Amino acid sequence: MSQQQQQRDYYDVLGVAKSADAAAIKKAFRQKAKELHPDTNKSPTAESQFKELGEAYAVLSDETKRRTYDAYGHEGLKGSSGMGGGASSWGFMDDFTDLSDIFSAFFNGGFSGGGGRGSANSPARGSDLRVSLKLTFMEAAFGCEKTIEVRRLDTCTTCHGSGAAPGTSPETCTHCNGHGQIRQTAQTMFGQFTQVVTCPHCNGSGQVMPHPCPDCQGEGRKEQTKPLELTIPAGVDSGTRLRVSNEGDAGWKSGPNGDLYVVLNVAADAHFVRDGYDVLSKIPVSFSQLALGDTVEIPLLKGVQSVKIPAGSANGTVITLKGEGIPQINQPQRRGEFRLQLEVQIPQKLSSAERDLLQQLRQLEQERMAKKPKAEPTKAGEEAPHPSGFFAKLKESLLGH
Repeated sequence: MSQQQQQRDYYDVLGVAKSADAAAIKKAFRQKAKELHPDTNKSPTAESQFKELGEAYAVLSDETKRRTYDAYGHEGLKGSSGMGGGASSWGFMDDFTDLSDIFSAFFNGGFSGGGGRGSANSPARGSDLRVSLKLTFMEAAFGCEKTIEVRRLDTCTTCHGSGAAPGTSPETCTHCNGHGQIRQTAQTMFGQFTQVVTCPHCNGSGQVMPHPCPDCQGEGRKEQTKPLELTIPAGVDSGTRLRVSNEGDAGWKSGPNGDLYVVLNVAADAHFVRDGYDVLSKIPVSFSQLALGDTVEIPLLKGVQSVKIPAGSANGTVITLKGEGIPQINQPQRRGEFRLQLEVQIPQKLSSAERDLLQQLRQLEQERMAKKPKAEPTKAGEEAPHPSGFFAKLKESLLGH
């Protein structure tokens, strides 16, 4: 009979209906796990049934996997991580630590036969590290070279990672015979269970160091500070995270190094404000420059450019310069916009000549306003006319007429 034909419906394995909620599935699993575990059930089929139970629970207790199974059955799970086939190839105690954690919670330790995470003496990848780096506005905009100091675990140069003093070597732990784990039998309210625990004599390494390395005290790694050259690309911003491969902690027992993540923090600038790849800046101008127009020299991110202010510009008018903003990451030839906002400056102190001119200007403005035709008085119940028809258009748009 094929493997696919041997697989039973997961709901039947747990003995629950397809409409069962998470609590009912968990309760059913608890009950059957106590009945079928090979340490207490000596039936020749108990082990295979127990693995099948673990497989069913691992799928139905996970909302994503359960939806996939409900829609496509066992075939739909073949592409999922760890879904290699039926119970015979499942190895759920190795692949599903959540299931192992549940066993630990209810039985005060792991069951025998579980693979766990493998031997503690096996090579292991080093830890990833994270550091913060401050940049100025311009450094972030156009990129730069930086040297940082990274404190990390490096392979000990005295023992070359073995942990043993020069001329000596580690020895196999006699308590666990090099396995790093020992089996203990405990009596619980559910019966007698065998528990696999880390060997306390070698701390799970499977080896002991009669003569540990004097530089790293037998760890095989030693904390050191290392200078590291970084190339910061143009266009980065606060929160950008740069990954530097293999610059984290050294691996254990010749395992690969971890990675270094550099998180950038960009300082604010006194003149420019960033908006994505665009840059905002204000131009202080006088009333006469707004009214009459002018050409002014404006400092941009790089260099100075002449910018024309159109006559009759209003306070707050924005002038946009395309391609003068911040370069895009990995596409430095493409840059954002540089937006200039006109901001009129009101003088706090006036000279007598300036005061006389402004008074003459005010007189001319008053005379001009006096010459404007006055609105005709309206009768009761009538709306006042508006030269531009603004309110009529507003009313029409609101009422949909």
